[in-house]
Amino acid sequence: MDNLFSAARADGPKPLADAARPSSIDDIIGQSHLLGEGKTLRRRISEGRLGSIVLYGPPGVGKTTIARAVGNTLKKRFEPQHAAGFKVDVIKKIVDEAQVRDTLVFIDEIHRLSATQQDYLLDHAEKGTFDLITATSVNPYHNLSDALCSRSAVYELRPLTESELLAVIDRGVARLKAMGREVEFEPFAKVVMARKSGGDARRALTTLESVVLGRGNKVFVTEEMVDEELAAAPFRYDRKGDMHYDAISAFVKSMRGGDADATLYWLAFLINAGEDPRYIARRMVVHASEDVGLADNSALQTAVACFTAVERVGMPEGRIVLAHAALHICRAPKSNSAFRGINMAEQYIKANGVMPVPNHLRDTHYVGAAPLGRGGYKSPHSAPEGWLEQEYAPGIGLGQFYQSDARHGQTFEARSDSYWEVVMKKLMPRKWGRKD
Repeated sequence: MDNLFSAARADGPKPLADAARPSSIDDIIGQSHLLGEGKTLRRRISEGRLGSIVLYGPPGVGKTTIARAVGNTLKKRFEPQHAAGFKVDVIKKIVDEAQVRDTLVFIDEIHRLSATQQDYLLDHAEKGTFDLITATSVNPYHNLSDALCSRSAVYELRPLTESELLAVIDRGVARLKAMGREVEFEPFAKVVMARKSGGDARRALTTLESVVLGRGNKVFVTEEMVDEELAAAPFRYDRKGDMHYDAISAFVKSMRGGDADATLYWLAFLINAGEDPRYIARRMVVHASEDVGLADNSALQTAVACFTAVERVGMPEGRIVLAHAALHICRAPKSNSAFRGINMAEQYIKANGVMPVPNHLRDTHYVGAAPLGRGGYKSPHSAPEGWLEQEYAPGIGLGQFYQSDARHGQTFEARSDSYWEVVMKKLMPRKWGRKD
């Protein structure tokens, strides 16, 4: 059956990434957490009980290779399809053919199919009409039908390590040699090719092929040749995909954790991947309050100033401003008392409803307030200490929502604790107890 996988002429030259593709499970490089001896996917294949499987991972990590190898191992007719060109009549034809011959159906980019189509395929897999392996580069729990996720075995494939990519490149070199091309590398050139392939075996092999083509049958690969080939290759980044959320998460958690080098690394990645710098700045405004908060109020000022500056200055100069703000948030002492406190207050209101505003706190700037019983408020400015005992939220005790995160005497939060303890003659509640 013709499809995107068989678009190339059968007798024409194959791309190196396809020509070097292993045909058996034992020859697959990487994914040892799934395919190693005794591992979950390996055991499932050995039993010949596939049912429905979802392979989830970025491009070039072996989803199609695993599916083909499984088909070879189980000696089933392999029916590969790409969701982009998958039609209802194609599904029906596959079902008819599967009635007379054991079939393994492979659907790449399954998230492109409608939930109805996904569930139809799943239904036939569960009936035993055919085994079904689907692949997706996006999070299946966000993008596939609930039925397909809950009734399939979902396996996450990982980007290949540097050593695994070196093995992939060696396999490509061996394949080129069998095709009559001798390839040698200068010291470190192969490592550069592996590192800059970003865990993607297909990219590594495509780069190798591009470097070699047009240079005769004997090629000596240098670092400069590799760098030139990869210079125009963009970072793999989808602003609506997992990498967007994962990279932002890593950036935020690095700032929260006080790791300045990791903060700069993930910031540099986001900038060079083409992330909107205003989005990065907005995230920092939030985390200046969520993670630094009362420990250093100036972090919020820096973050807001960063957002304004990035909008007015633009890129590439804006990257310096972003780095400035990110490092301030990263290196500042941390307190999430504001974030924690507002969450606790909101939870209390949802559970208990809203209390009436006490009469002494109600507005009295109108004629008739006194006859209605409004009044009795005592201003703290009338007391020498600037504070006096007064109930502001009946039933809400000291520390019920706000608990200081003061850990060191130099933060604003620690200084304010000391001030209020003197004035109120009470110890301020602290989330982590007292350390001073």
